[in-house]
Amino acid sequence: MSKNAPEKDGPAARVITLPPPLRAALALGLAAVPVWLIHVGASPYVTTLVAVMFINAALAVSLTLTNGMTGMFSLGHPAFMTIGAYVAAILTFPARRKGTMLPDLPDFIASIELSLLPAALVAGVVGAAVAFLAGLPVLRLRGHYLAVATLGLIVIVQGLALNWNGLTRGGAGLAGIPRLSGLWWAFGLMVIAVATVWRLKYSSLGRAMMATRDNDLAAECTGIDTVRTRMLAFVIGAFFAALAGALMAHLISVVTPRSYSILLAFNLVVMIVIGGSGSIVGAVLAAFAITGLSEILRPVEESFGLYGMSQVIVALGLILALYFRPQGLFGSGEPALVSHYFNGKRQR
Repeated sequence: MSKNAPEKDGPAARVITLPPPLRAALALGLAAVPVWLIHVGASPYVTTLVAVMFINAALAVSLTLTNGMTGMFSLGHPAFMTIGAYVAAILTFPARRKGTMLPDLPDFIASIELSLLPAALVAGVVGAAVAFLAGLPVLRLRGHYLAVATLGLIVIVQGLALNWNGLTRGGAGLAGIPRLSGLWWAFGLMVIAVATVWRLKYSSLGRAMMATRDNDLAAECTGIDTVRTRMLAFVIGAFFAALAGALMAHLISVVTPRSYSILLAFNLVVMIVIGGSGSIVGAVLAAFAITGLSEILRPVEESFGLYGMSQVIVALGLILALYFRPQGLFGSGEPALVSHYFNGKRQR
């Protein structure tokens, strides 16, 4: 037989290639197995911790869209989380208690009591609308100017929540929120966030976002509307942040004006820097690691009075990552195996 002649495929050499939707469904099914095992066999503490990890992963992925893929430096996710948490909590709160606890509520809101899904969707839309209005002046800024402006958004939202007693109960916050969220809700949010951002990343819009990140002047010369592209990423990220705030409020049954602070914004930025600016898998892994590390160190902090030690370790991790591997775990791409599995070939 000639060396150049193709060999006949035997039964063992044939490879069955599944279409992308079936591959995604298979991956989702495999990922759901350990979630189900945790749901049926783990303690309530572990179940809640894993749910928080899923929510933080969704937040990190949505911030990867906003910051990593478009080159913005937004710190506004805690503000949108606060908005989403209060909106969803008010909509699901028992109607019989709203009149006395929240006297400034309009009558049509005070009289309704929604389930979690429509309340969370309304919260996401409100968060996206606020992001759009805030983005009109803010997204024309660059670099640290944008960071300071979005930081100011956190202060404004917290100030409103703290002083609007008739709508938010001020510093006392809203306690006794129905515990409607849980492990599967958080897992679903993470899956939807990952799927959405992955789809965007490997689309023409995602390429436009990354072109804007790499060189906005060159992107504009090729016909890309960089302001519109940044605005779209900012609004989508805010939508998922508001959803995350809604689920978190119904997971821990309380929300206060300072539940989601500047510290959370710092942790989210650390997650995407360590995972890789623009890497979806990196953001998920970093969110799991940092959330788990913070919880593991909590008993140590309480036992030895070393409060804040977890934040010191996270800050040191950020410094080391910037020094030894500034591009993060995976840079702006994804692990070759994951990218090949979902896309059929290695992509940027």
